[in-house]
This record gives sequence, structure tokens and C-alpha cells, in this order.
Amino acid sequence: MLAAAVHLAGPLGFLLLFALVAGESSGLPIPGETALIAGGVAANHGRFPIVAVIAVAAAGAIVGDNIGYTIGRTGGRRLLERPGPFRERRREILRRGEPFFERHGPPAVFLGRWVAGLRIAAAWLAGINRMHWPTFAFWNALGGIAWATSVGLLAYVLGPAAERIVKTVGIAGVAVAVVAVVGFVLWRRRR
Repeated sequence: MLAAAVHLAGPLGFLLLFALVAGESSGLPIPGETALIAGGVAANHGRFPIVAVIAVAAAGAIVGDNIGYTIGRTGGRRLLERPGPFRERRREILRRGEPFFERHGPPAVFLGRWVAGLRIAAAWLAGINRMHWPTFAFWNALGGIAWATSVGLLAYVLGPAAERIVKTVGIAGVAVAVVAVVGFVLWRRRR
């Protein structure tokens, strides 16, 4: 998919990038981050301006997260509170989630952009746990812009190397490697 997406150009490429990033951010398990990486690689090949790739991905992230927040806020809580299997476990999630989002909501929304599973669920969780929308909107926009900029520029700078890395080890492998390096650096600083 990455190789095929790199060869798309023009409005169709931007539309696909926006749709994939927005879809993933709203809660669908689709390759939004992979699309951003493909956009950065395509920009490296001269098919797109990198500024446009970053802007489209950031807009998709912001719009998608707002859709996910709305879904979580309007129906997610009812879904977790309804009778049925694992009802007590679902209610426990709510009892723990609300205090967590009261204390750590902004960083969770902001940093959740860089964590694959959390990227899909953070907006829903913020809505379900009744995070105030203006706070969510600010941190979501800031996170979406920072994420699109950092991932887009990294793919742009690495260009074909990013494409080879993703093909070889996949997004999960790249994420594990990045977490391992960051963990090692933090560990060394503490020692």
C-alpha cells in the first residue's frame, strides 16, 4: 500500500491522505500514520509539497479526533453502562477513566497521537470520560499539528530509507525501536 500511495499525485493523493488520517483518528483501524509516511516519502520524491502533506494530515487528525470525541461523548458512555456481559468491568473502566482524564486528559490527548492503539481510542475515551470539549479541542489540535509535522518531516527527510524501513519491519517495528531508543536514553540520563 505504501508504494502505491507514494505514486498518487494531485488532489486524489491529498484526499486519500485526509480520509485515512481522519478515519484512523475517528476510531477506525486503518493506516492513517502509514498514509502520512507515504505522503512524506512522496514529498521527498517531489510529488507533493511537504507543507501541504503536513497541513492535510494535521487537518485530518483534528477532524477525525473531533468525530471520535463526539461519538464517545454521545454514545460511548451509554454503550459501557448498558446491561450485559462484563457490565461491572465496563463500569470500572468509567470509574477509573474519569479521574484519569480530569488529571491527565490534556497530555493523554496530546501524546496519544504517537501511540498506535491510543491514537485510535484517545478521542473516544476523552468523550466517554466527559473531558471538556474546549480543552480537548485545544490539545487535540496541538497534538495533531505536532504529530503531522514530526512524522511527516521524518518521512520526508528519510525519504526512500523510510519506505524501506516500513516495508521491512512495519509500523509496529519502527514504534518498538523508537520506544526502545527513548527508553534507553531516559535510563542513561537517570543513571
